[in-house]
Amino acid sequence: MCSSNSLYKNPKPCKHLADYKVKNGMNGYSLIQECFKTTPYGRTTLEISKSELPRCSICSGYEGRFYMCLICSSVLCCLSLESNHVLLHSKCKAGHEISVDMERAELYCSVCCDQVYDPDFDKVVMCKHIMGFPRNQNGVVESELRLSKRRRLSFGMELDSKNMKTLFLRRDQKSKSCFPLGLRGLNNLGNTCFMNSVLQVLLHAPPLRNYFLSDRHNRDICRKMSSDRLCLPCDIDLIFSAVFCGDRTPYSPARFLYSWWHHSENLATYEQQDAHEFFISMLDRIHDKEGKDSLATKDNGDCRCIAHRTFYGLLRSDVTCTSCGFTSTTHDPCMDISLDLSSCNSSPKDLANKSCKPNESLGGCLDLFTRPEKLGSDQKLYCENCQEKQDALKQMSIKKLPLVLCFHIKRFEHSPTRKMSRKIDRHLQFPFSLDMKPYLSSSIVRKRYGNRIFSFDGDELDISTEFEIFAVVTHSGILESGHYVTYLRLRNQWYKCDDAWITEVDEEVVRASQCYLMYYVQKMLYHKSCEDVSCQPMSLRADTFVPIAGCC
Repeated sequence: MCSSNSLYKNPKPCKHLADYKVKNGMNGYSLIQECFKTTPYGRTTLEISKSELPRCSICSGYEGRFYMCLICSSVLCCLSLESNHVLLHSKCKAGHEISVDMERAELYCSVCCDQVYDPDFDKVVMCKHIMGFPRNQNGVVESELRLSKRRRLSFGMELDSKNMKTLFLRRDQKSKSCFPLGLRGLNNLGNTCFMNSVLQVLLHAPPLRNYFLSDRHNRDICRKMSSDRLCLPCDIDLIFSAVFCGDRTPYSPARFLYSWWHHSENLATYEQQDAHEFFISMLDRIHDKEGKDSLATKDNGDCRCIAHRTFYGLLRSDVTCTSCGFTSTTHDPCMDISLDLSSCNSSPKDLANKSCKPNESLGGCLDLFTRPEKLGSDQKLYCENCQEKQDALKQMSIKKLPLVLCFHIKRFEHSPTRKMSRKIDRHLQFPFSLDMKPYLSSSIVRKRYGNRIFSFDGDELDISTEFEIFAVVTHSGILESGHYVTYLRLRNQWYKCDDAWITEVDEEVVRASQCYLMYYVQKMLYHKSCEDVSCQPMSLRADTFVPIAGCC
């Protein structure tokens, strides 16, 4: 699977943006580039004055969202649809339809009342981001940076792919070691760190990687056989081609974002989204497309689409009558396991370890998840044996383990009674190697009956319960605004994927991070993927990826 720039197609700009670029070219972008400011979290804003708040040129107000006209540099506010001075400005002055959202540094069309994307504007923002990147052990010396900054400004504000590639190759040469094939930064397209963080995980999940790099979803064939103009698996396949082609320059997944917006219209916004919601939405969209195939379902009803073959698991819920012991059992499919950060979530084994403080272990969260819970008075079980509602105990366990196990740590807490939300910043310790056997239904039920059950209908002799961690998605900041970063473990080395930037990190950095999503893969697949991933250039990559039985 080879990729070239000709395969990449950006979403068409709106008519007003196209007209603006024909008349003005890059002049407006160049004039405002010095006003871009980037926070340590990677968020870019447009700042005219450090000392003064933005003020609307029409009403002189300080409230609402502010936009700056690319033609006359007027600052305009938008409080609501009824009080929209951005639109009023464009009606009074022809050709002034395009402005920049000052808070998010995004292009906005006042006539279309929507954000618009332009790859040239994205390059200008990235150029400013690169020029303002601070010095570190892998970075560029500040004196060299200032010199290169003046040199670039003398040639204009546009940062072409050749200049960007040179800069990132210089960073690669100063890194500790050669990066494995497939490590490529993803440009932030405007509060899209949530998307970039999850995409990095999916790109390096062994079953998904083997599936797409083995050309199991062929874009050309799909387009000929399907009438769908926007196919999300095709766009994912395009990203795999671009990332594993050997190019190190950051990639802009704009086509994928555009396609995802059309498939998930309720999330189609430039607002920051939840990485977990995006992850589930991605799997749903892949299933919607791949699951349509009649061959994608086994005789027992299990879906064979790549999303389910990778992440599908089965949870068992036992509700037991406390009066007679009758148990009602149900099974629920799951693509991930959500775990609470409770005040009492440490396992006895962890508490025995003095180096591990209470409330800080993944094992404690799993113990809490599988611990019997007394149901409230409003959730009484109708016992078929007693023929009446009775108090009951509910216990969860894992009936079937997936190839890739995703843990979602509930860090965002919502209280409907207090009508408030908050983020839980508590640190959580997690192992790199994990044995899930104690949390299987067979183990839980045996323990419930004092290990007197020697055979269990859930026993699977060929199932692997040992997992290795390969990705951690972290969230830093507060509930309302924050930043997502992914740590990838490839060939037992950790790499930090922070949008466009890829750097090596020590495992202590990962352990100290604020984990939000954790991804474990079956140990056999992890070791196999370590053998497959290489640092070889693309010309030697002909048969690098060998399909693994049960994964492709």
